[in-house]
Order: sequence, then structure tokens, then C-alpha cells
Amino acid sequence: MADDAPNPADNFPAGYVPPKVWTWEQGNGGAFANINRPVSGATHEQALPVGKHPLQLYSLATPNGVKVGILLEELLAAGHSGAEYDAWLVNIGKGEQFGSGFVAANPNSKIPVMVDHSVEPTVRLFESGSILFYLAEKFGAFLPTEPHKRAETMNWLMWQMGAGPFVGGGFGHFFTYAPVKIEYAINRYAMEVKRQLHVLDTNLASREYIAGDEYTIADMAIWPWYGALARGEAYAGSAEFLNVGEYEHLQRWVAQVGAREAVRRGRMVNRATGPLEQQLRERHDASDFETNTQDKVLAREGEAA
Repeated sequence: MADDAPNPADNFPAGYVPPKVWTWEQGNGGAFANINRPVSGATHEQALPVGKHPLQLYSLATPNGVKVGILLEELLAAGHSGAEYDAWLVNIGKGEQFGSGFVAANPNSKIPVMVDHSVEPTVRLFESGSILFYLAEKFGAFLPTEPHKRAETMNWLMWQMGAGPFVGGGFGHFFTYAPVKIEYAINRYAMEVKRQLHVLDTNLASREYIAGDEYTIADMAIWPWYGALARGEAYAGSAEFLNVGEYEHLQRWVAQVGAREAVRRGRMVNRATGPLEQQLRERHDASDFETNTQDKVLAREGEAA
């Protein structure tokens, strides 16, 4: 072995050497290992349900799913009645994203997915940024028309789409979900997430909102990810680990956006964890927020038993 060549004994696990051709070994540990696979496509037949509204959302209240729930509720709050929608829960832990109907709507098998039945043929939409852009264009809201403001909004929307995987698949995975703690991996992604938080904090030092003085889809895209980090809700212990309190301008914006009623409602849509009164697993009407949160659903089931 050359003097400057890596020593496999120093690898993790000790002695590991990457094979020339990678092969998939099931059950390799870590959260979500039971649904991860190196191929695409459906695993079972399962049609997507369709409700009474033109817009059909199939999602889960992860940060990417929350983005769309927030925009839909903001559109309705702004008077766009055509944004009424049905929201159906997709349990990704059970692999429901690999049903045939879901895969037909999104060959990438990730939430959120939306189908617009107001046009013929219907329009399928996947990738949260694409859905936000489509809805903002469709209703002429939360996306400025002035060229400079519009470009700045799109800059930050695309920034989030590129930056988010470092937060979730990078830092979140190795800090919380990986089967072992790897110092190198945690340090690598913590450094990048800290850099991103500083980017946002610096930007917000001179602006009320992400793209300027207007509340836009850029705020709605960024808030679910970085707001969760700033509030200490993303990964247990991560707020202290990342010292998120030092980003005062980011914290101001997180509180300001989070106080909006439409944001509060959007966070509840397709939520299946956390306080029962904040879970609205399916949403088919505005009244569901008052009558069909999970605490009320379970109370009715108890009374009927």
C-alpha cells in the first residue's frame, strides 16, 4: 500500500472498502430502511381517491408537504375560492407513495402530489416548488409580476429546493435517523446547515420577508424547513446543537410568518403526528379545522363504541 493511500482499517466500519459495483442489501439499518429501494415504480395497485374540489392534494405534513398546505390556505384567506381543495393523507411509512395511482401522478414517488381537475386533460403536479409556482401563477397571488421582484422570489424558491436536502437528507439523517453516529458526517452537514442559517439571517437583516417587502411563495417554501429548525421542532436536540438562537433576524421572521392564521391551518393539513388537536389528517372543507381534527374524530369514535 502506498504511503499516502487510505488505510481501510481507518474506515467505518473498520476495513470497509467500497466495492467496484454497488449492490443493494435490504435491511441496512436506519429509519425508513423498510421503504427505501434503488428502483422506481409501483409496488401495488392503489387508485388515488378524488373528492369534490378541482384541486386534489395527496400529501403528508412533512416540511415539503406543509409548503403546499400553507399556500392553499393563504389563497383561500385572500379570497381565491377556486383554491378550495381536498387533501388526502399519504402514509409514506407504509409505502402508500408506491401505489399505482400515486406513481402515475408522480413517477418519483415523493409527497406532495397535486392533480388539477379544473382543466381537461387534468394536470399532474409533483415537486413542492413546482406546485407552489403553478398555484401562484394560476391564481395570480404571492408571486410578484414586477420583473426584479419576481426574479428575486424565484431565486429564493430555487435556493430552498436545492438547500433543503442538506437539512433533511444530510443533517437530519445523520443527526437523528442513521443507525450509528458518525462524527464526520454530522460535522459536515452541521457546518452546511449553519451556513444556510447564516445566509437567511443575513438576508433578513435588511428585509421584512425573504424576497423583499412582500410575502411570497419563497417564504412559504423556506419557512417549514428553517422555521422548524429555528423553533427546535425539526430534530430532537438540534436547536441547541446548532445554536439557532443566535440568528435573531431569522427568529423574527419565523415568528412573524408563524403567527399567520393561514400558516397555522396549513401546518395542520395531512398531519399525523404531534398534538391530536393539531392533526387534520384529511381536509375536504374549511369547517374540517373545527370539526375533524384527530381529537374530535377519536372522541366521536369513542362515543359510538
